[in-house]
Amino acid sequence: MIQKADRLSDVKEYYFSKKLREVAALRNEGKPIINIAIGSPDLQPPASVIQALQNAVELPNAHQYQSYQGIPELREGICNFYKEKYNVSLNMNTEVLPLMGSKEGIMHISMAFLNKGDKVLIPNPGYPTYASVTNLVQAEAINYDLNEASNWLPNFEELEKEDLTNVKIMWVNYPHMPTGAVASKENFKQLIAFAKKHDILIVNDNPYSFILHKNPISILEVEGGKEVAIELNSLSKTFNMAGWRVGMVVGDASIIKTILQVKSNMDSGMFLGIQKGAVEAFKLNNDWFESQNEIYRNRRAIVWKIFDALNCTYDKTIGGLFVWAKLPEGITSEEITDELLYTKNVFITPGTIFGSNGAGYIRASLCVEETVLNEVLDRLTTEN
Repeated sequence: MIQKADRLSDVKEYYFSKKLREVAALRNEGKPIINIAIGSPDLQPPASVIQALQNAVELPNAHQYQSYQGIPELREGICNFYKEKYNVSLNMNTEVLPLMGSKEGIMHISMAFLNKGDKVLIPNPGYPTYASVTNLVQAEAINYDLNEASNWLPNFEELEKEDLTNVKIMWVNYPHMPTGAVASKENFKQLIAFAKKHDILIVNDNPYSFILHKNPISILEVEGGKEVAIELNSLSKTFNMAGWRVGMVVGDASIIKTILQVKSNMDSGMFLGIQKGAVEAFKLNNDWFESQNEIYRNRRAIVWKIFDALNCTYDKTIGGLFVWAKLPEGITSEEITDELLYTKNVFITPGTIFGSNGAGYIRASLCVEETVLNEVLDRLTTEN
C-alpha cells in the first residue's frame, strides 16, 4: 500500500467531518438528532443574487475559464463594500484577490509565505484550520492564549516572553470564532505595533462582522494596518452563501501578488454566475443586514434559554453567529456534548475542538430555525 505523505502525520481529520458521520449513523438508526453545532447558514441568499446567477448562465462566456483574479465588477464590488462598510480604500487591480471561499485563502497564504520550520502564532481557542494548515505546510504552530479574563484578546506581555524567532504569520480572527469577542481599533493598534516590532504578517480572518455586531471593523482601517496586515473576508455568513464559496483576501499589493502566485497554480477561476451573484450581494443596503439580524436575535434568545437550562453562563453583549457558554464547574465539554447527543439527541459543539482553552465551554449555532431550537429547549426541560 502506498504510504501517505509525512505532512499528514500531525494533521487529523476535521472534527466535524468525523463527528457528522457519527451523527448520520445515529440518524440512520432512527435517532431524531438535532444539530445545533454547525455554522452553516440555513437562510436563503438575497433574491437578487440568485437571479443574477440564473441570468449569467445564459451569457455566451458563462462556461469558459474565468480570470484568476475575478471579473473586474467583482473586484470593484469588493472595493466599494470595503469603502462603504469599513472606510478602507483599496485598489481593485492590485489589493484585492477573490477566493473560492476564505478557507482556501488560509492555505494559499500559508503556502505563499511559510517554509518548513517557520513558526506561526495560532489563537487558542481558535478556528482549527489555522493549525492544521500550518502543519500541512510543515511549519510550526505556536499557540497563544486567549481567555475570558482578557475578553479573548491577545496578551502582549505574555507574547513578548515567547521566542518569536522565525515567527512569520500571526492568525487573528475578530469578531472571534468561537467566542464572538470583538477587537477595538485600539486593540488592532497594539497588534500592528507588535507585528512591526517583530516583522510578522498579521492575517485577520473577518467573516462575522455583520452578524449581530453594530460597528463592523477591519484591521485595515487602523493606521499602519496595510503595512503589516492582510484580511480575509467572506460572503458565506454575511449573505447566506456558504455553499457558493466566495471569499476574498485584501491588503498590500505585493502580498496579494505573492498569494496569487499560489492561487493561479491551484484553480482556473471562479464560475462566472457565482461572481455575478456576488456582485449583486455587494450592492445590498443595510436593510438586508437588519432583516437577517432580527432573525438571529430571536434565535439567540432561545439559545440563551437552552444554556440557562444547562446552568451555563454566557455574555449577552457579544454578537456573532454562535453563542459561547461556560459550563458549571466539574463538567467537561466532552461529557456534556456526549450526554446531550446520546440521551437528548442533540448535537452541540465542545469548546475543546478549538483548543485547550476551550475546555469547560460549549458552543451553539444560530443557523437553526426557532421551532427546532424550541424543540431542543423542550427536550432539555422535559423529563424523559
